[in-house]
Amino acid sequence: MRGPSKILGQLALCLLAVLLQLFFARPATAQSYGASLGFLSLPVETVKVVIANPRGDTAYNDKVRDGLRRYFAVYPGDYFNPNAADFAIARARRNPDIDNITYAFALGRAGGLDVTFTITLAEKGQGFQGQGYLITNNLADLPVLYDKDGSYVRARFEALSLTYANNNAWFGQPGPMLSGNPLVQGKPAGAGYSQWLEGYLHYGLYGITPVTDSFYVYGGLSAISSGSAGQELFTDEMRGHTFFEDAYAGFVTGTTDEKGNRLVFNFSAGRQKFQLANGFLIANTAANGWNRAALQANARWAADLLVLAQLRYNNTKFEAFYVAPDELPVIDTNTGLAGVNIEARPVPGLMTAASYVTALKGDFAYYGPTGQVIGTRDGLNVYDLRATYTPRPLNEPGPFFGIEGAIQNHRDFDMFATAGYAELGYRFVDRPWSPSLSYRIAYFSGDDPDTGTYERWDPLLSGGNGEQWVQGSSMFKVVQDTNVLAQRIEGHFRPMPAVEVVPQLWAFAAPSRDNLGGNPALSFLEGDSYGYEANVTVKWFPNRNWYVHGMLAYTVPGDGVQDALNDNAENWFAAMLFVRYSL
Repeated sequence: MRGPSKILGQLALCLLAVLLQLFFARPATAQSYGASLGFLSLPVETVKVVIANPRGDTAYNDKVRDGLRRYFAVYPGDYFNPNAADFAIARARRNPDIDNITYAFALGRAGGLDVTFTITLAEKGQGFQGQGYLITNNLADLPVLYDKDGSYVRARFEALSLTYANNNAWFGQPGPMLSGNPLVQGKPAGAGYSQWLEGYLHYGLYGITPVTDSFYVYGGLSAISSGSAGQELFTDEMRGHTFFEDAYAGFVTGTTDEKGNRLVFNFSAGRQKFQLANGFLIANTAANGWNRAALQANARWAADLLVLAQLRYNNTKFEAFYVAPDELPVIDTNTGLAGVNIEARPVPGLMTAASYVTALKGDFAYYGPTGQVIGTRDGLNVYDLRATYTPRPLNEPGPFFGIEGAIQNHRDFDMFATAGYAELGYRFVDRPWSPSLSYRIAYFSGDDPDTGTYERWDPLLSGGNGEQWVQGSSMFKVVQDTNVLAQRIEGHFRPMPAVEVVPQLWAFAAPSRDNLGGNPALSFLEGDSYGYEANVTVKWFPNRNWYVHGMLAYTVPGDGVQDALNDNAENWFAAMLFVRYSL
């Protein structure tokens, strides 16, 4: 175990190593994936606050707009949370000078999310009078059930239907690729064509109510019913499952000083989704598939338990958390992660952050070069530094950059694993189709069998969607975010205002040919290349309720995979289409 005094220096060296990899990387391979959630899968591009009926006092109008911006604390690059926005609006409506606040989504010039808040000022001190089906008996108010005096209750309903097809899944070799895999039930997909259908319904209630003028309690309760039929990747058995999804409660409180600086404290606990930053370390806090069905729809995201405390001062955020993911019973690693995270925006366009995560428990095993178990996740430490920089606003042409470096050590044995990425790109949003192009190289270390130190990166709960850390629509199913050097070229194009096209080219290589702990068929590699992938995703956003998502992927095995499969690996073609409706 390395001492704490070396951590910052090691992190700095890791960041430097990532930059060097950008220019001196050896040939690699490919990745992509994900059933995203329509508008809510996009980062915020711009935040606009308008007043529908401004007063003649310009200074007053500016004060209202600026105050609301600070109150909602939504910044470019963040992910929009509709429940948090609705709850914040319910609190803001208690101001007698405000009659109503609404918000709307639109697809931004750079492919992000434009959010517009519209304030209607009250006339003669008559504030918001309330709305919602339980007050008005008007079906048009749904899904809002009650919204008055700061109390807000809404129903949630979400439905998704998906079809997925493969030709030569698992490179046409499901026998060795799935040998011993506990997710296999019946017959898995393999050589030739296969297809299945799946879907889910997500339904529940969410609400917030004031205890005092500055202290609010809130909570959410929901369930998911999911099902699958046809020849899926791991099984040909029809399945269905219903269980709780969200089940949490919390409180939020805060103050605003005379200069408009806002301090907010938010605490919650229970079953709920959690993503740490961009998902590099923590995103997939629930598992899908097996008896839960909906493998590719990714219906479930809520952890078994999340305890989260967040303190935000204007645009600086500190959070402490404990997360126990909702894993499949058949492969439950009994993981429990605790950590802290701080994010700051010292100047416009620059985000800097640091995180520390430790495993308080976990049975996930680490294997040495002879196959022996040298330890488990329990006792793991992770130190992470990251930054993103966009010199110009996201809706203007210009470059963008991102970098992250992390190291892992262990309290019980000698471990030193490293991971990181560097990304650079340019947005041509003033051109037809508003294109943007980027290149990202990501590195997750493997174990060197010639050293006494264990160096294989533990991917923890990394993931999210195909533009985050699900690397490769098909390749990700074979190569997780460990012992891999992945290069990605990605484009974003807007042929129509509500349509976005995202092509990706991937190359994947193995930093170490000792791959114990990965796919058993690839435990010992004879070649460095996992393979290559080209995929394209098309997203259609008709409105805030409907979302249509299609994907095509073509994956070619590299020499490492071909050698492991006796030169019998076939190219893998995959296609997916889903339609989502939500209230």
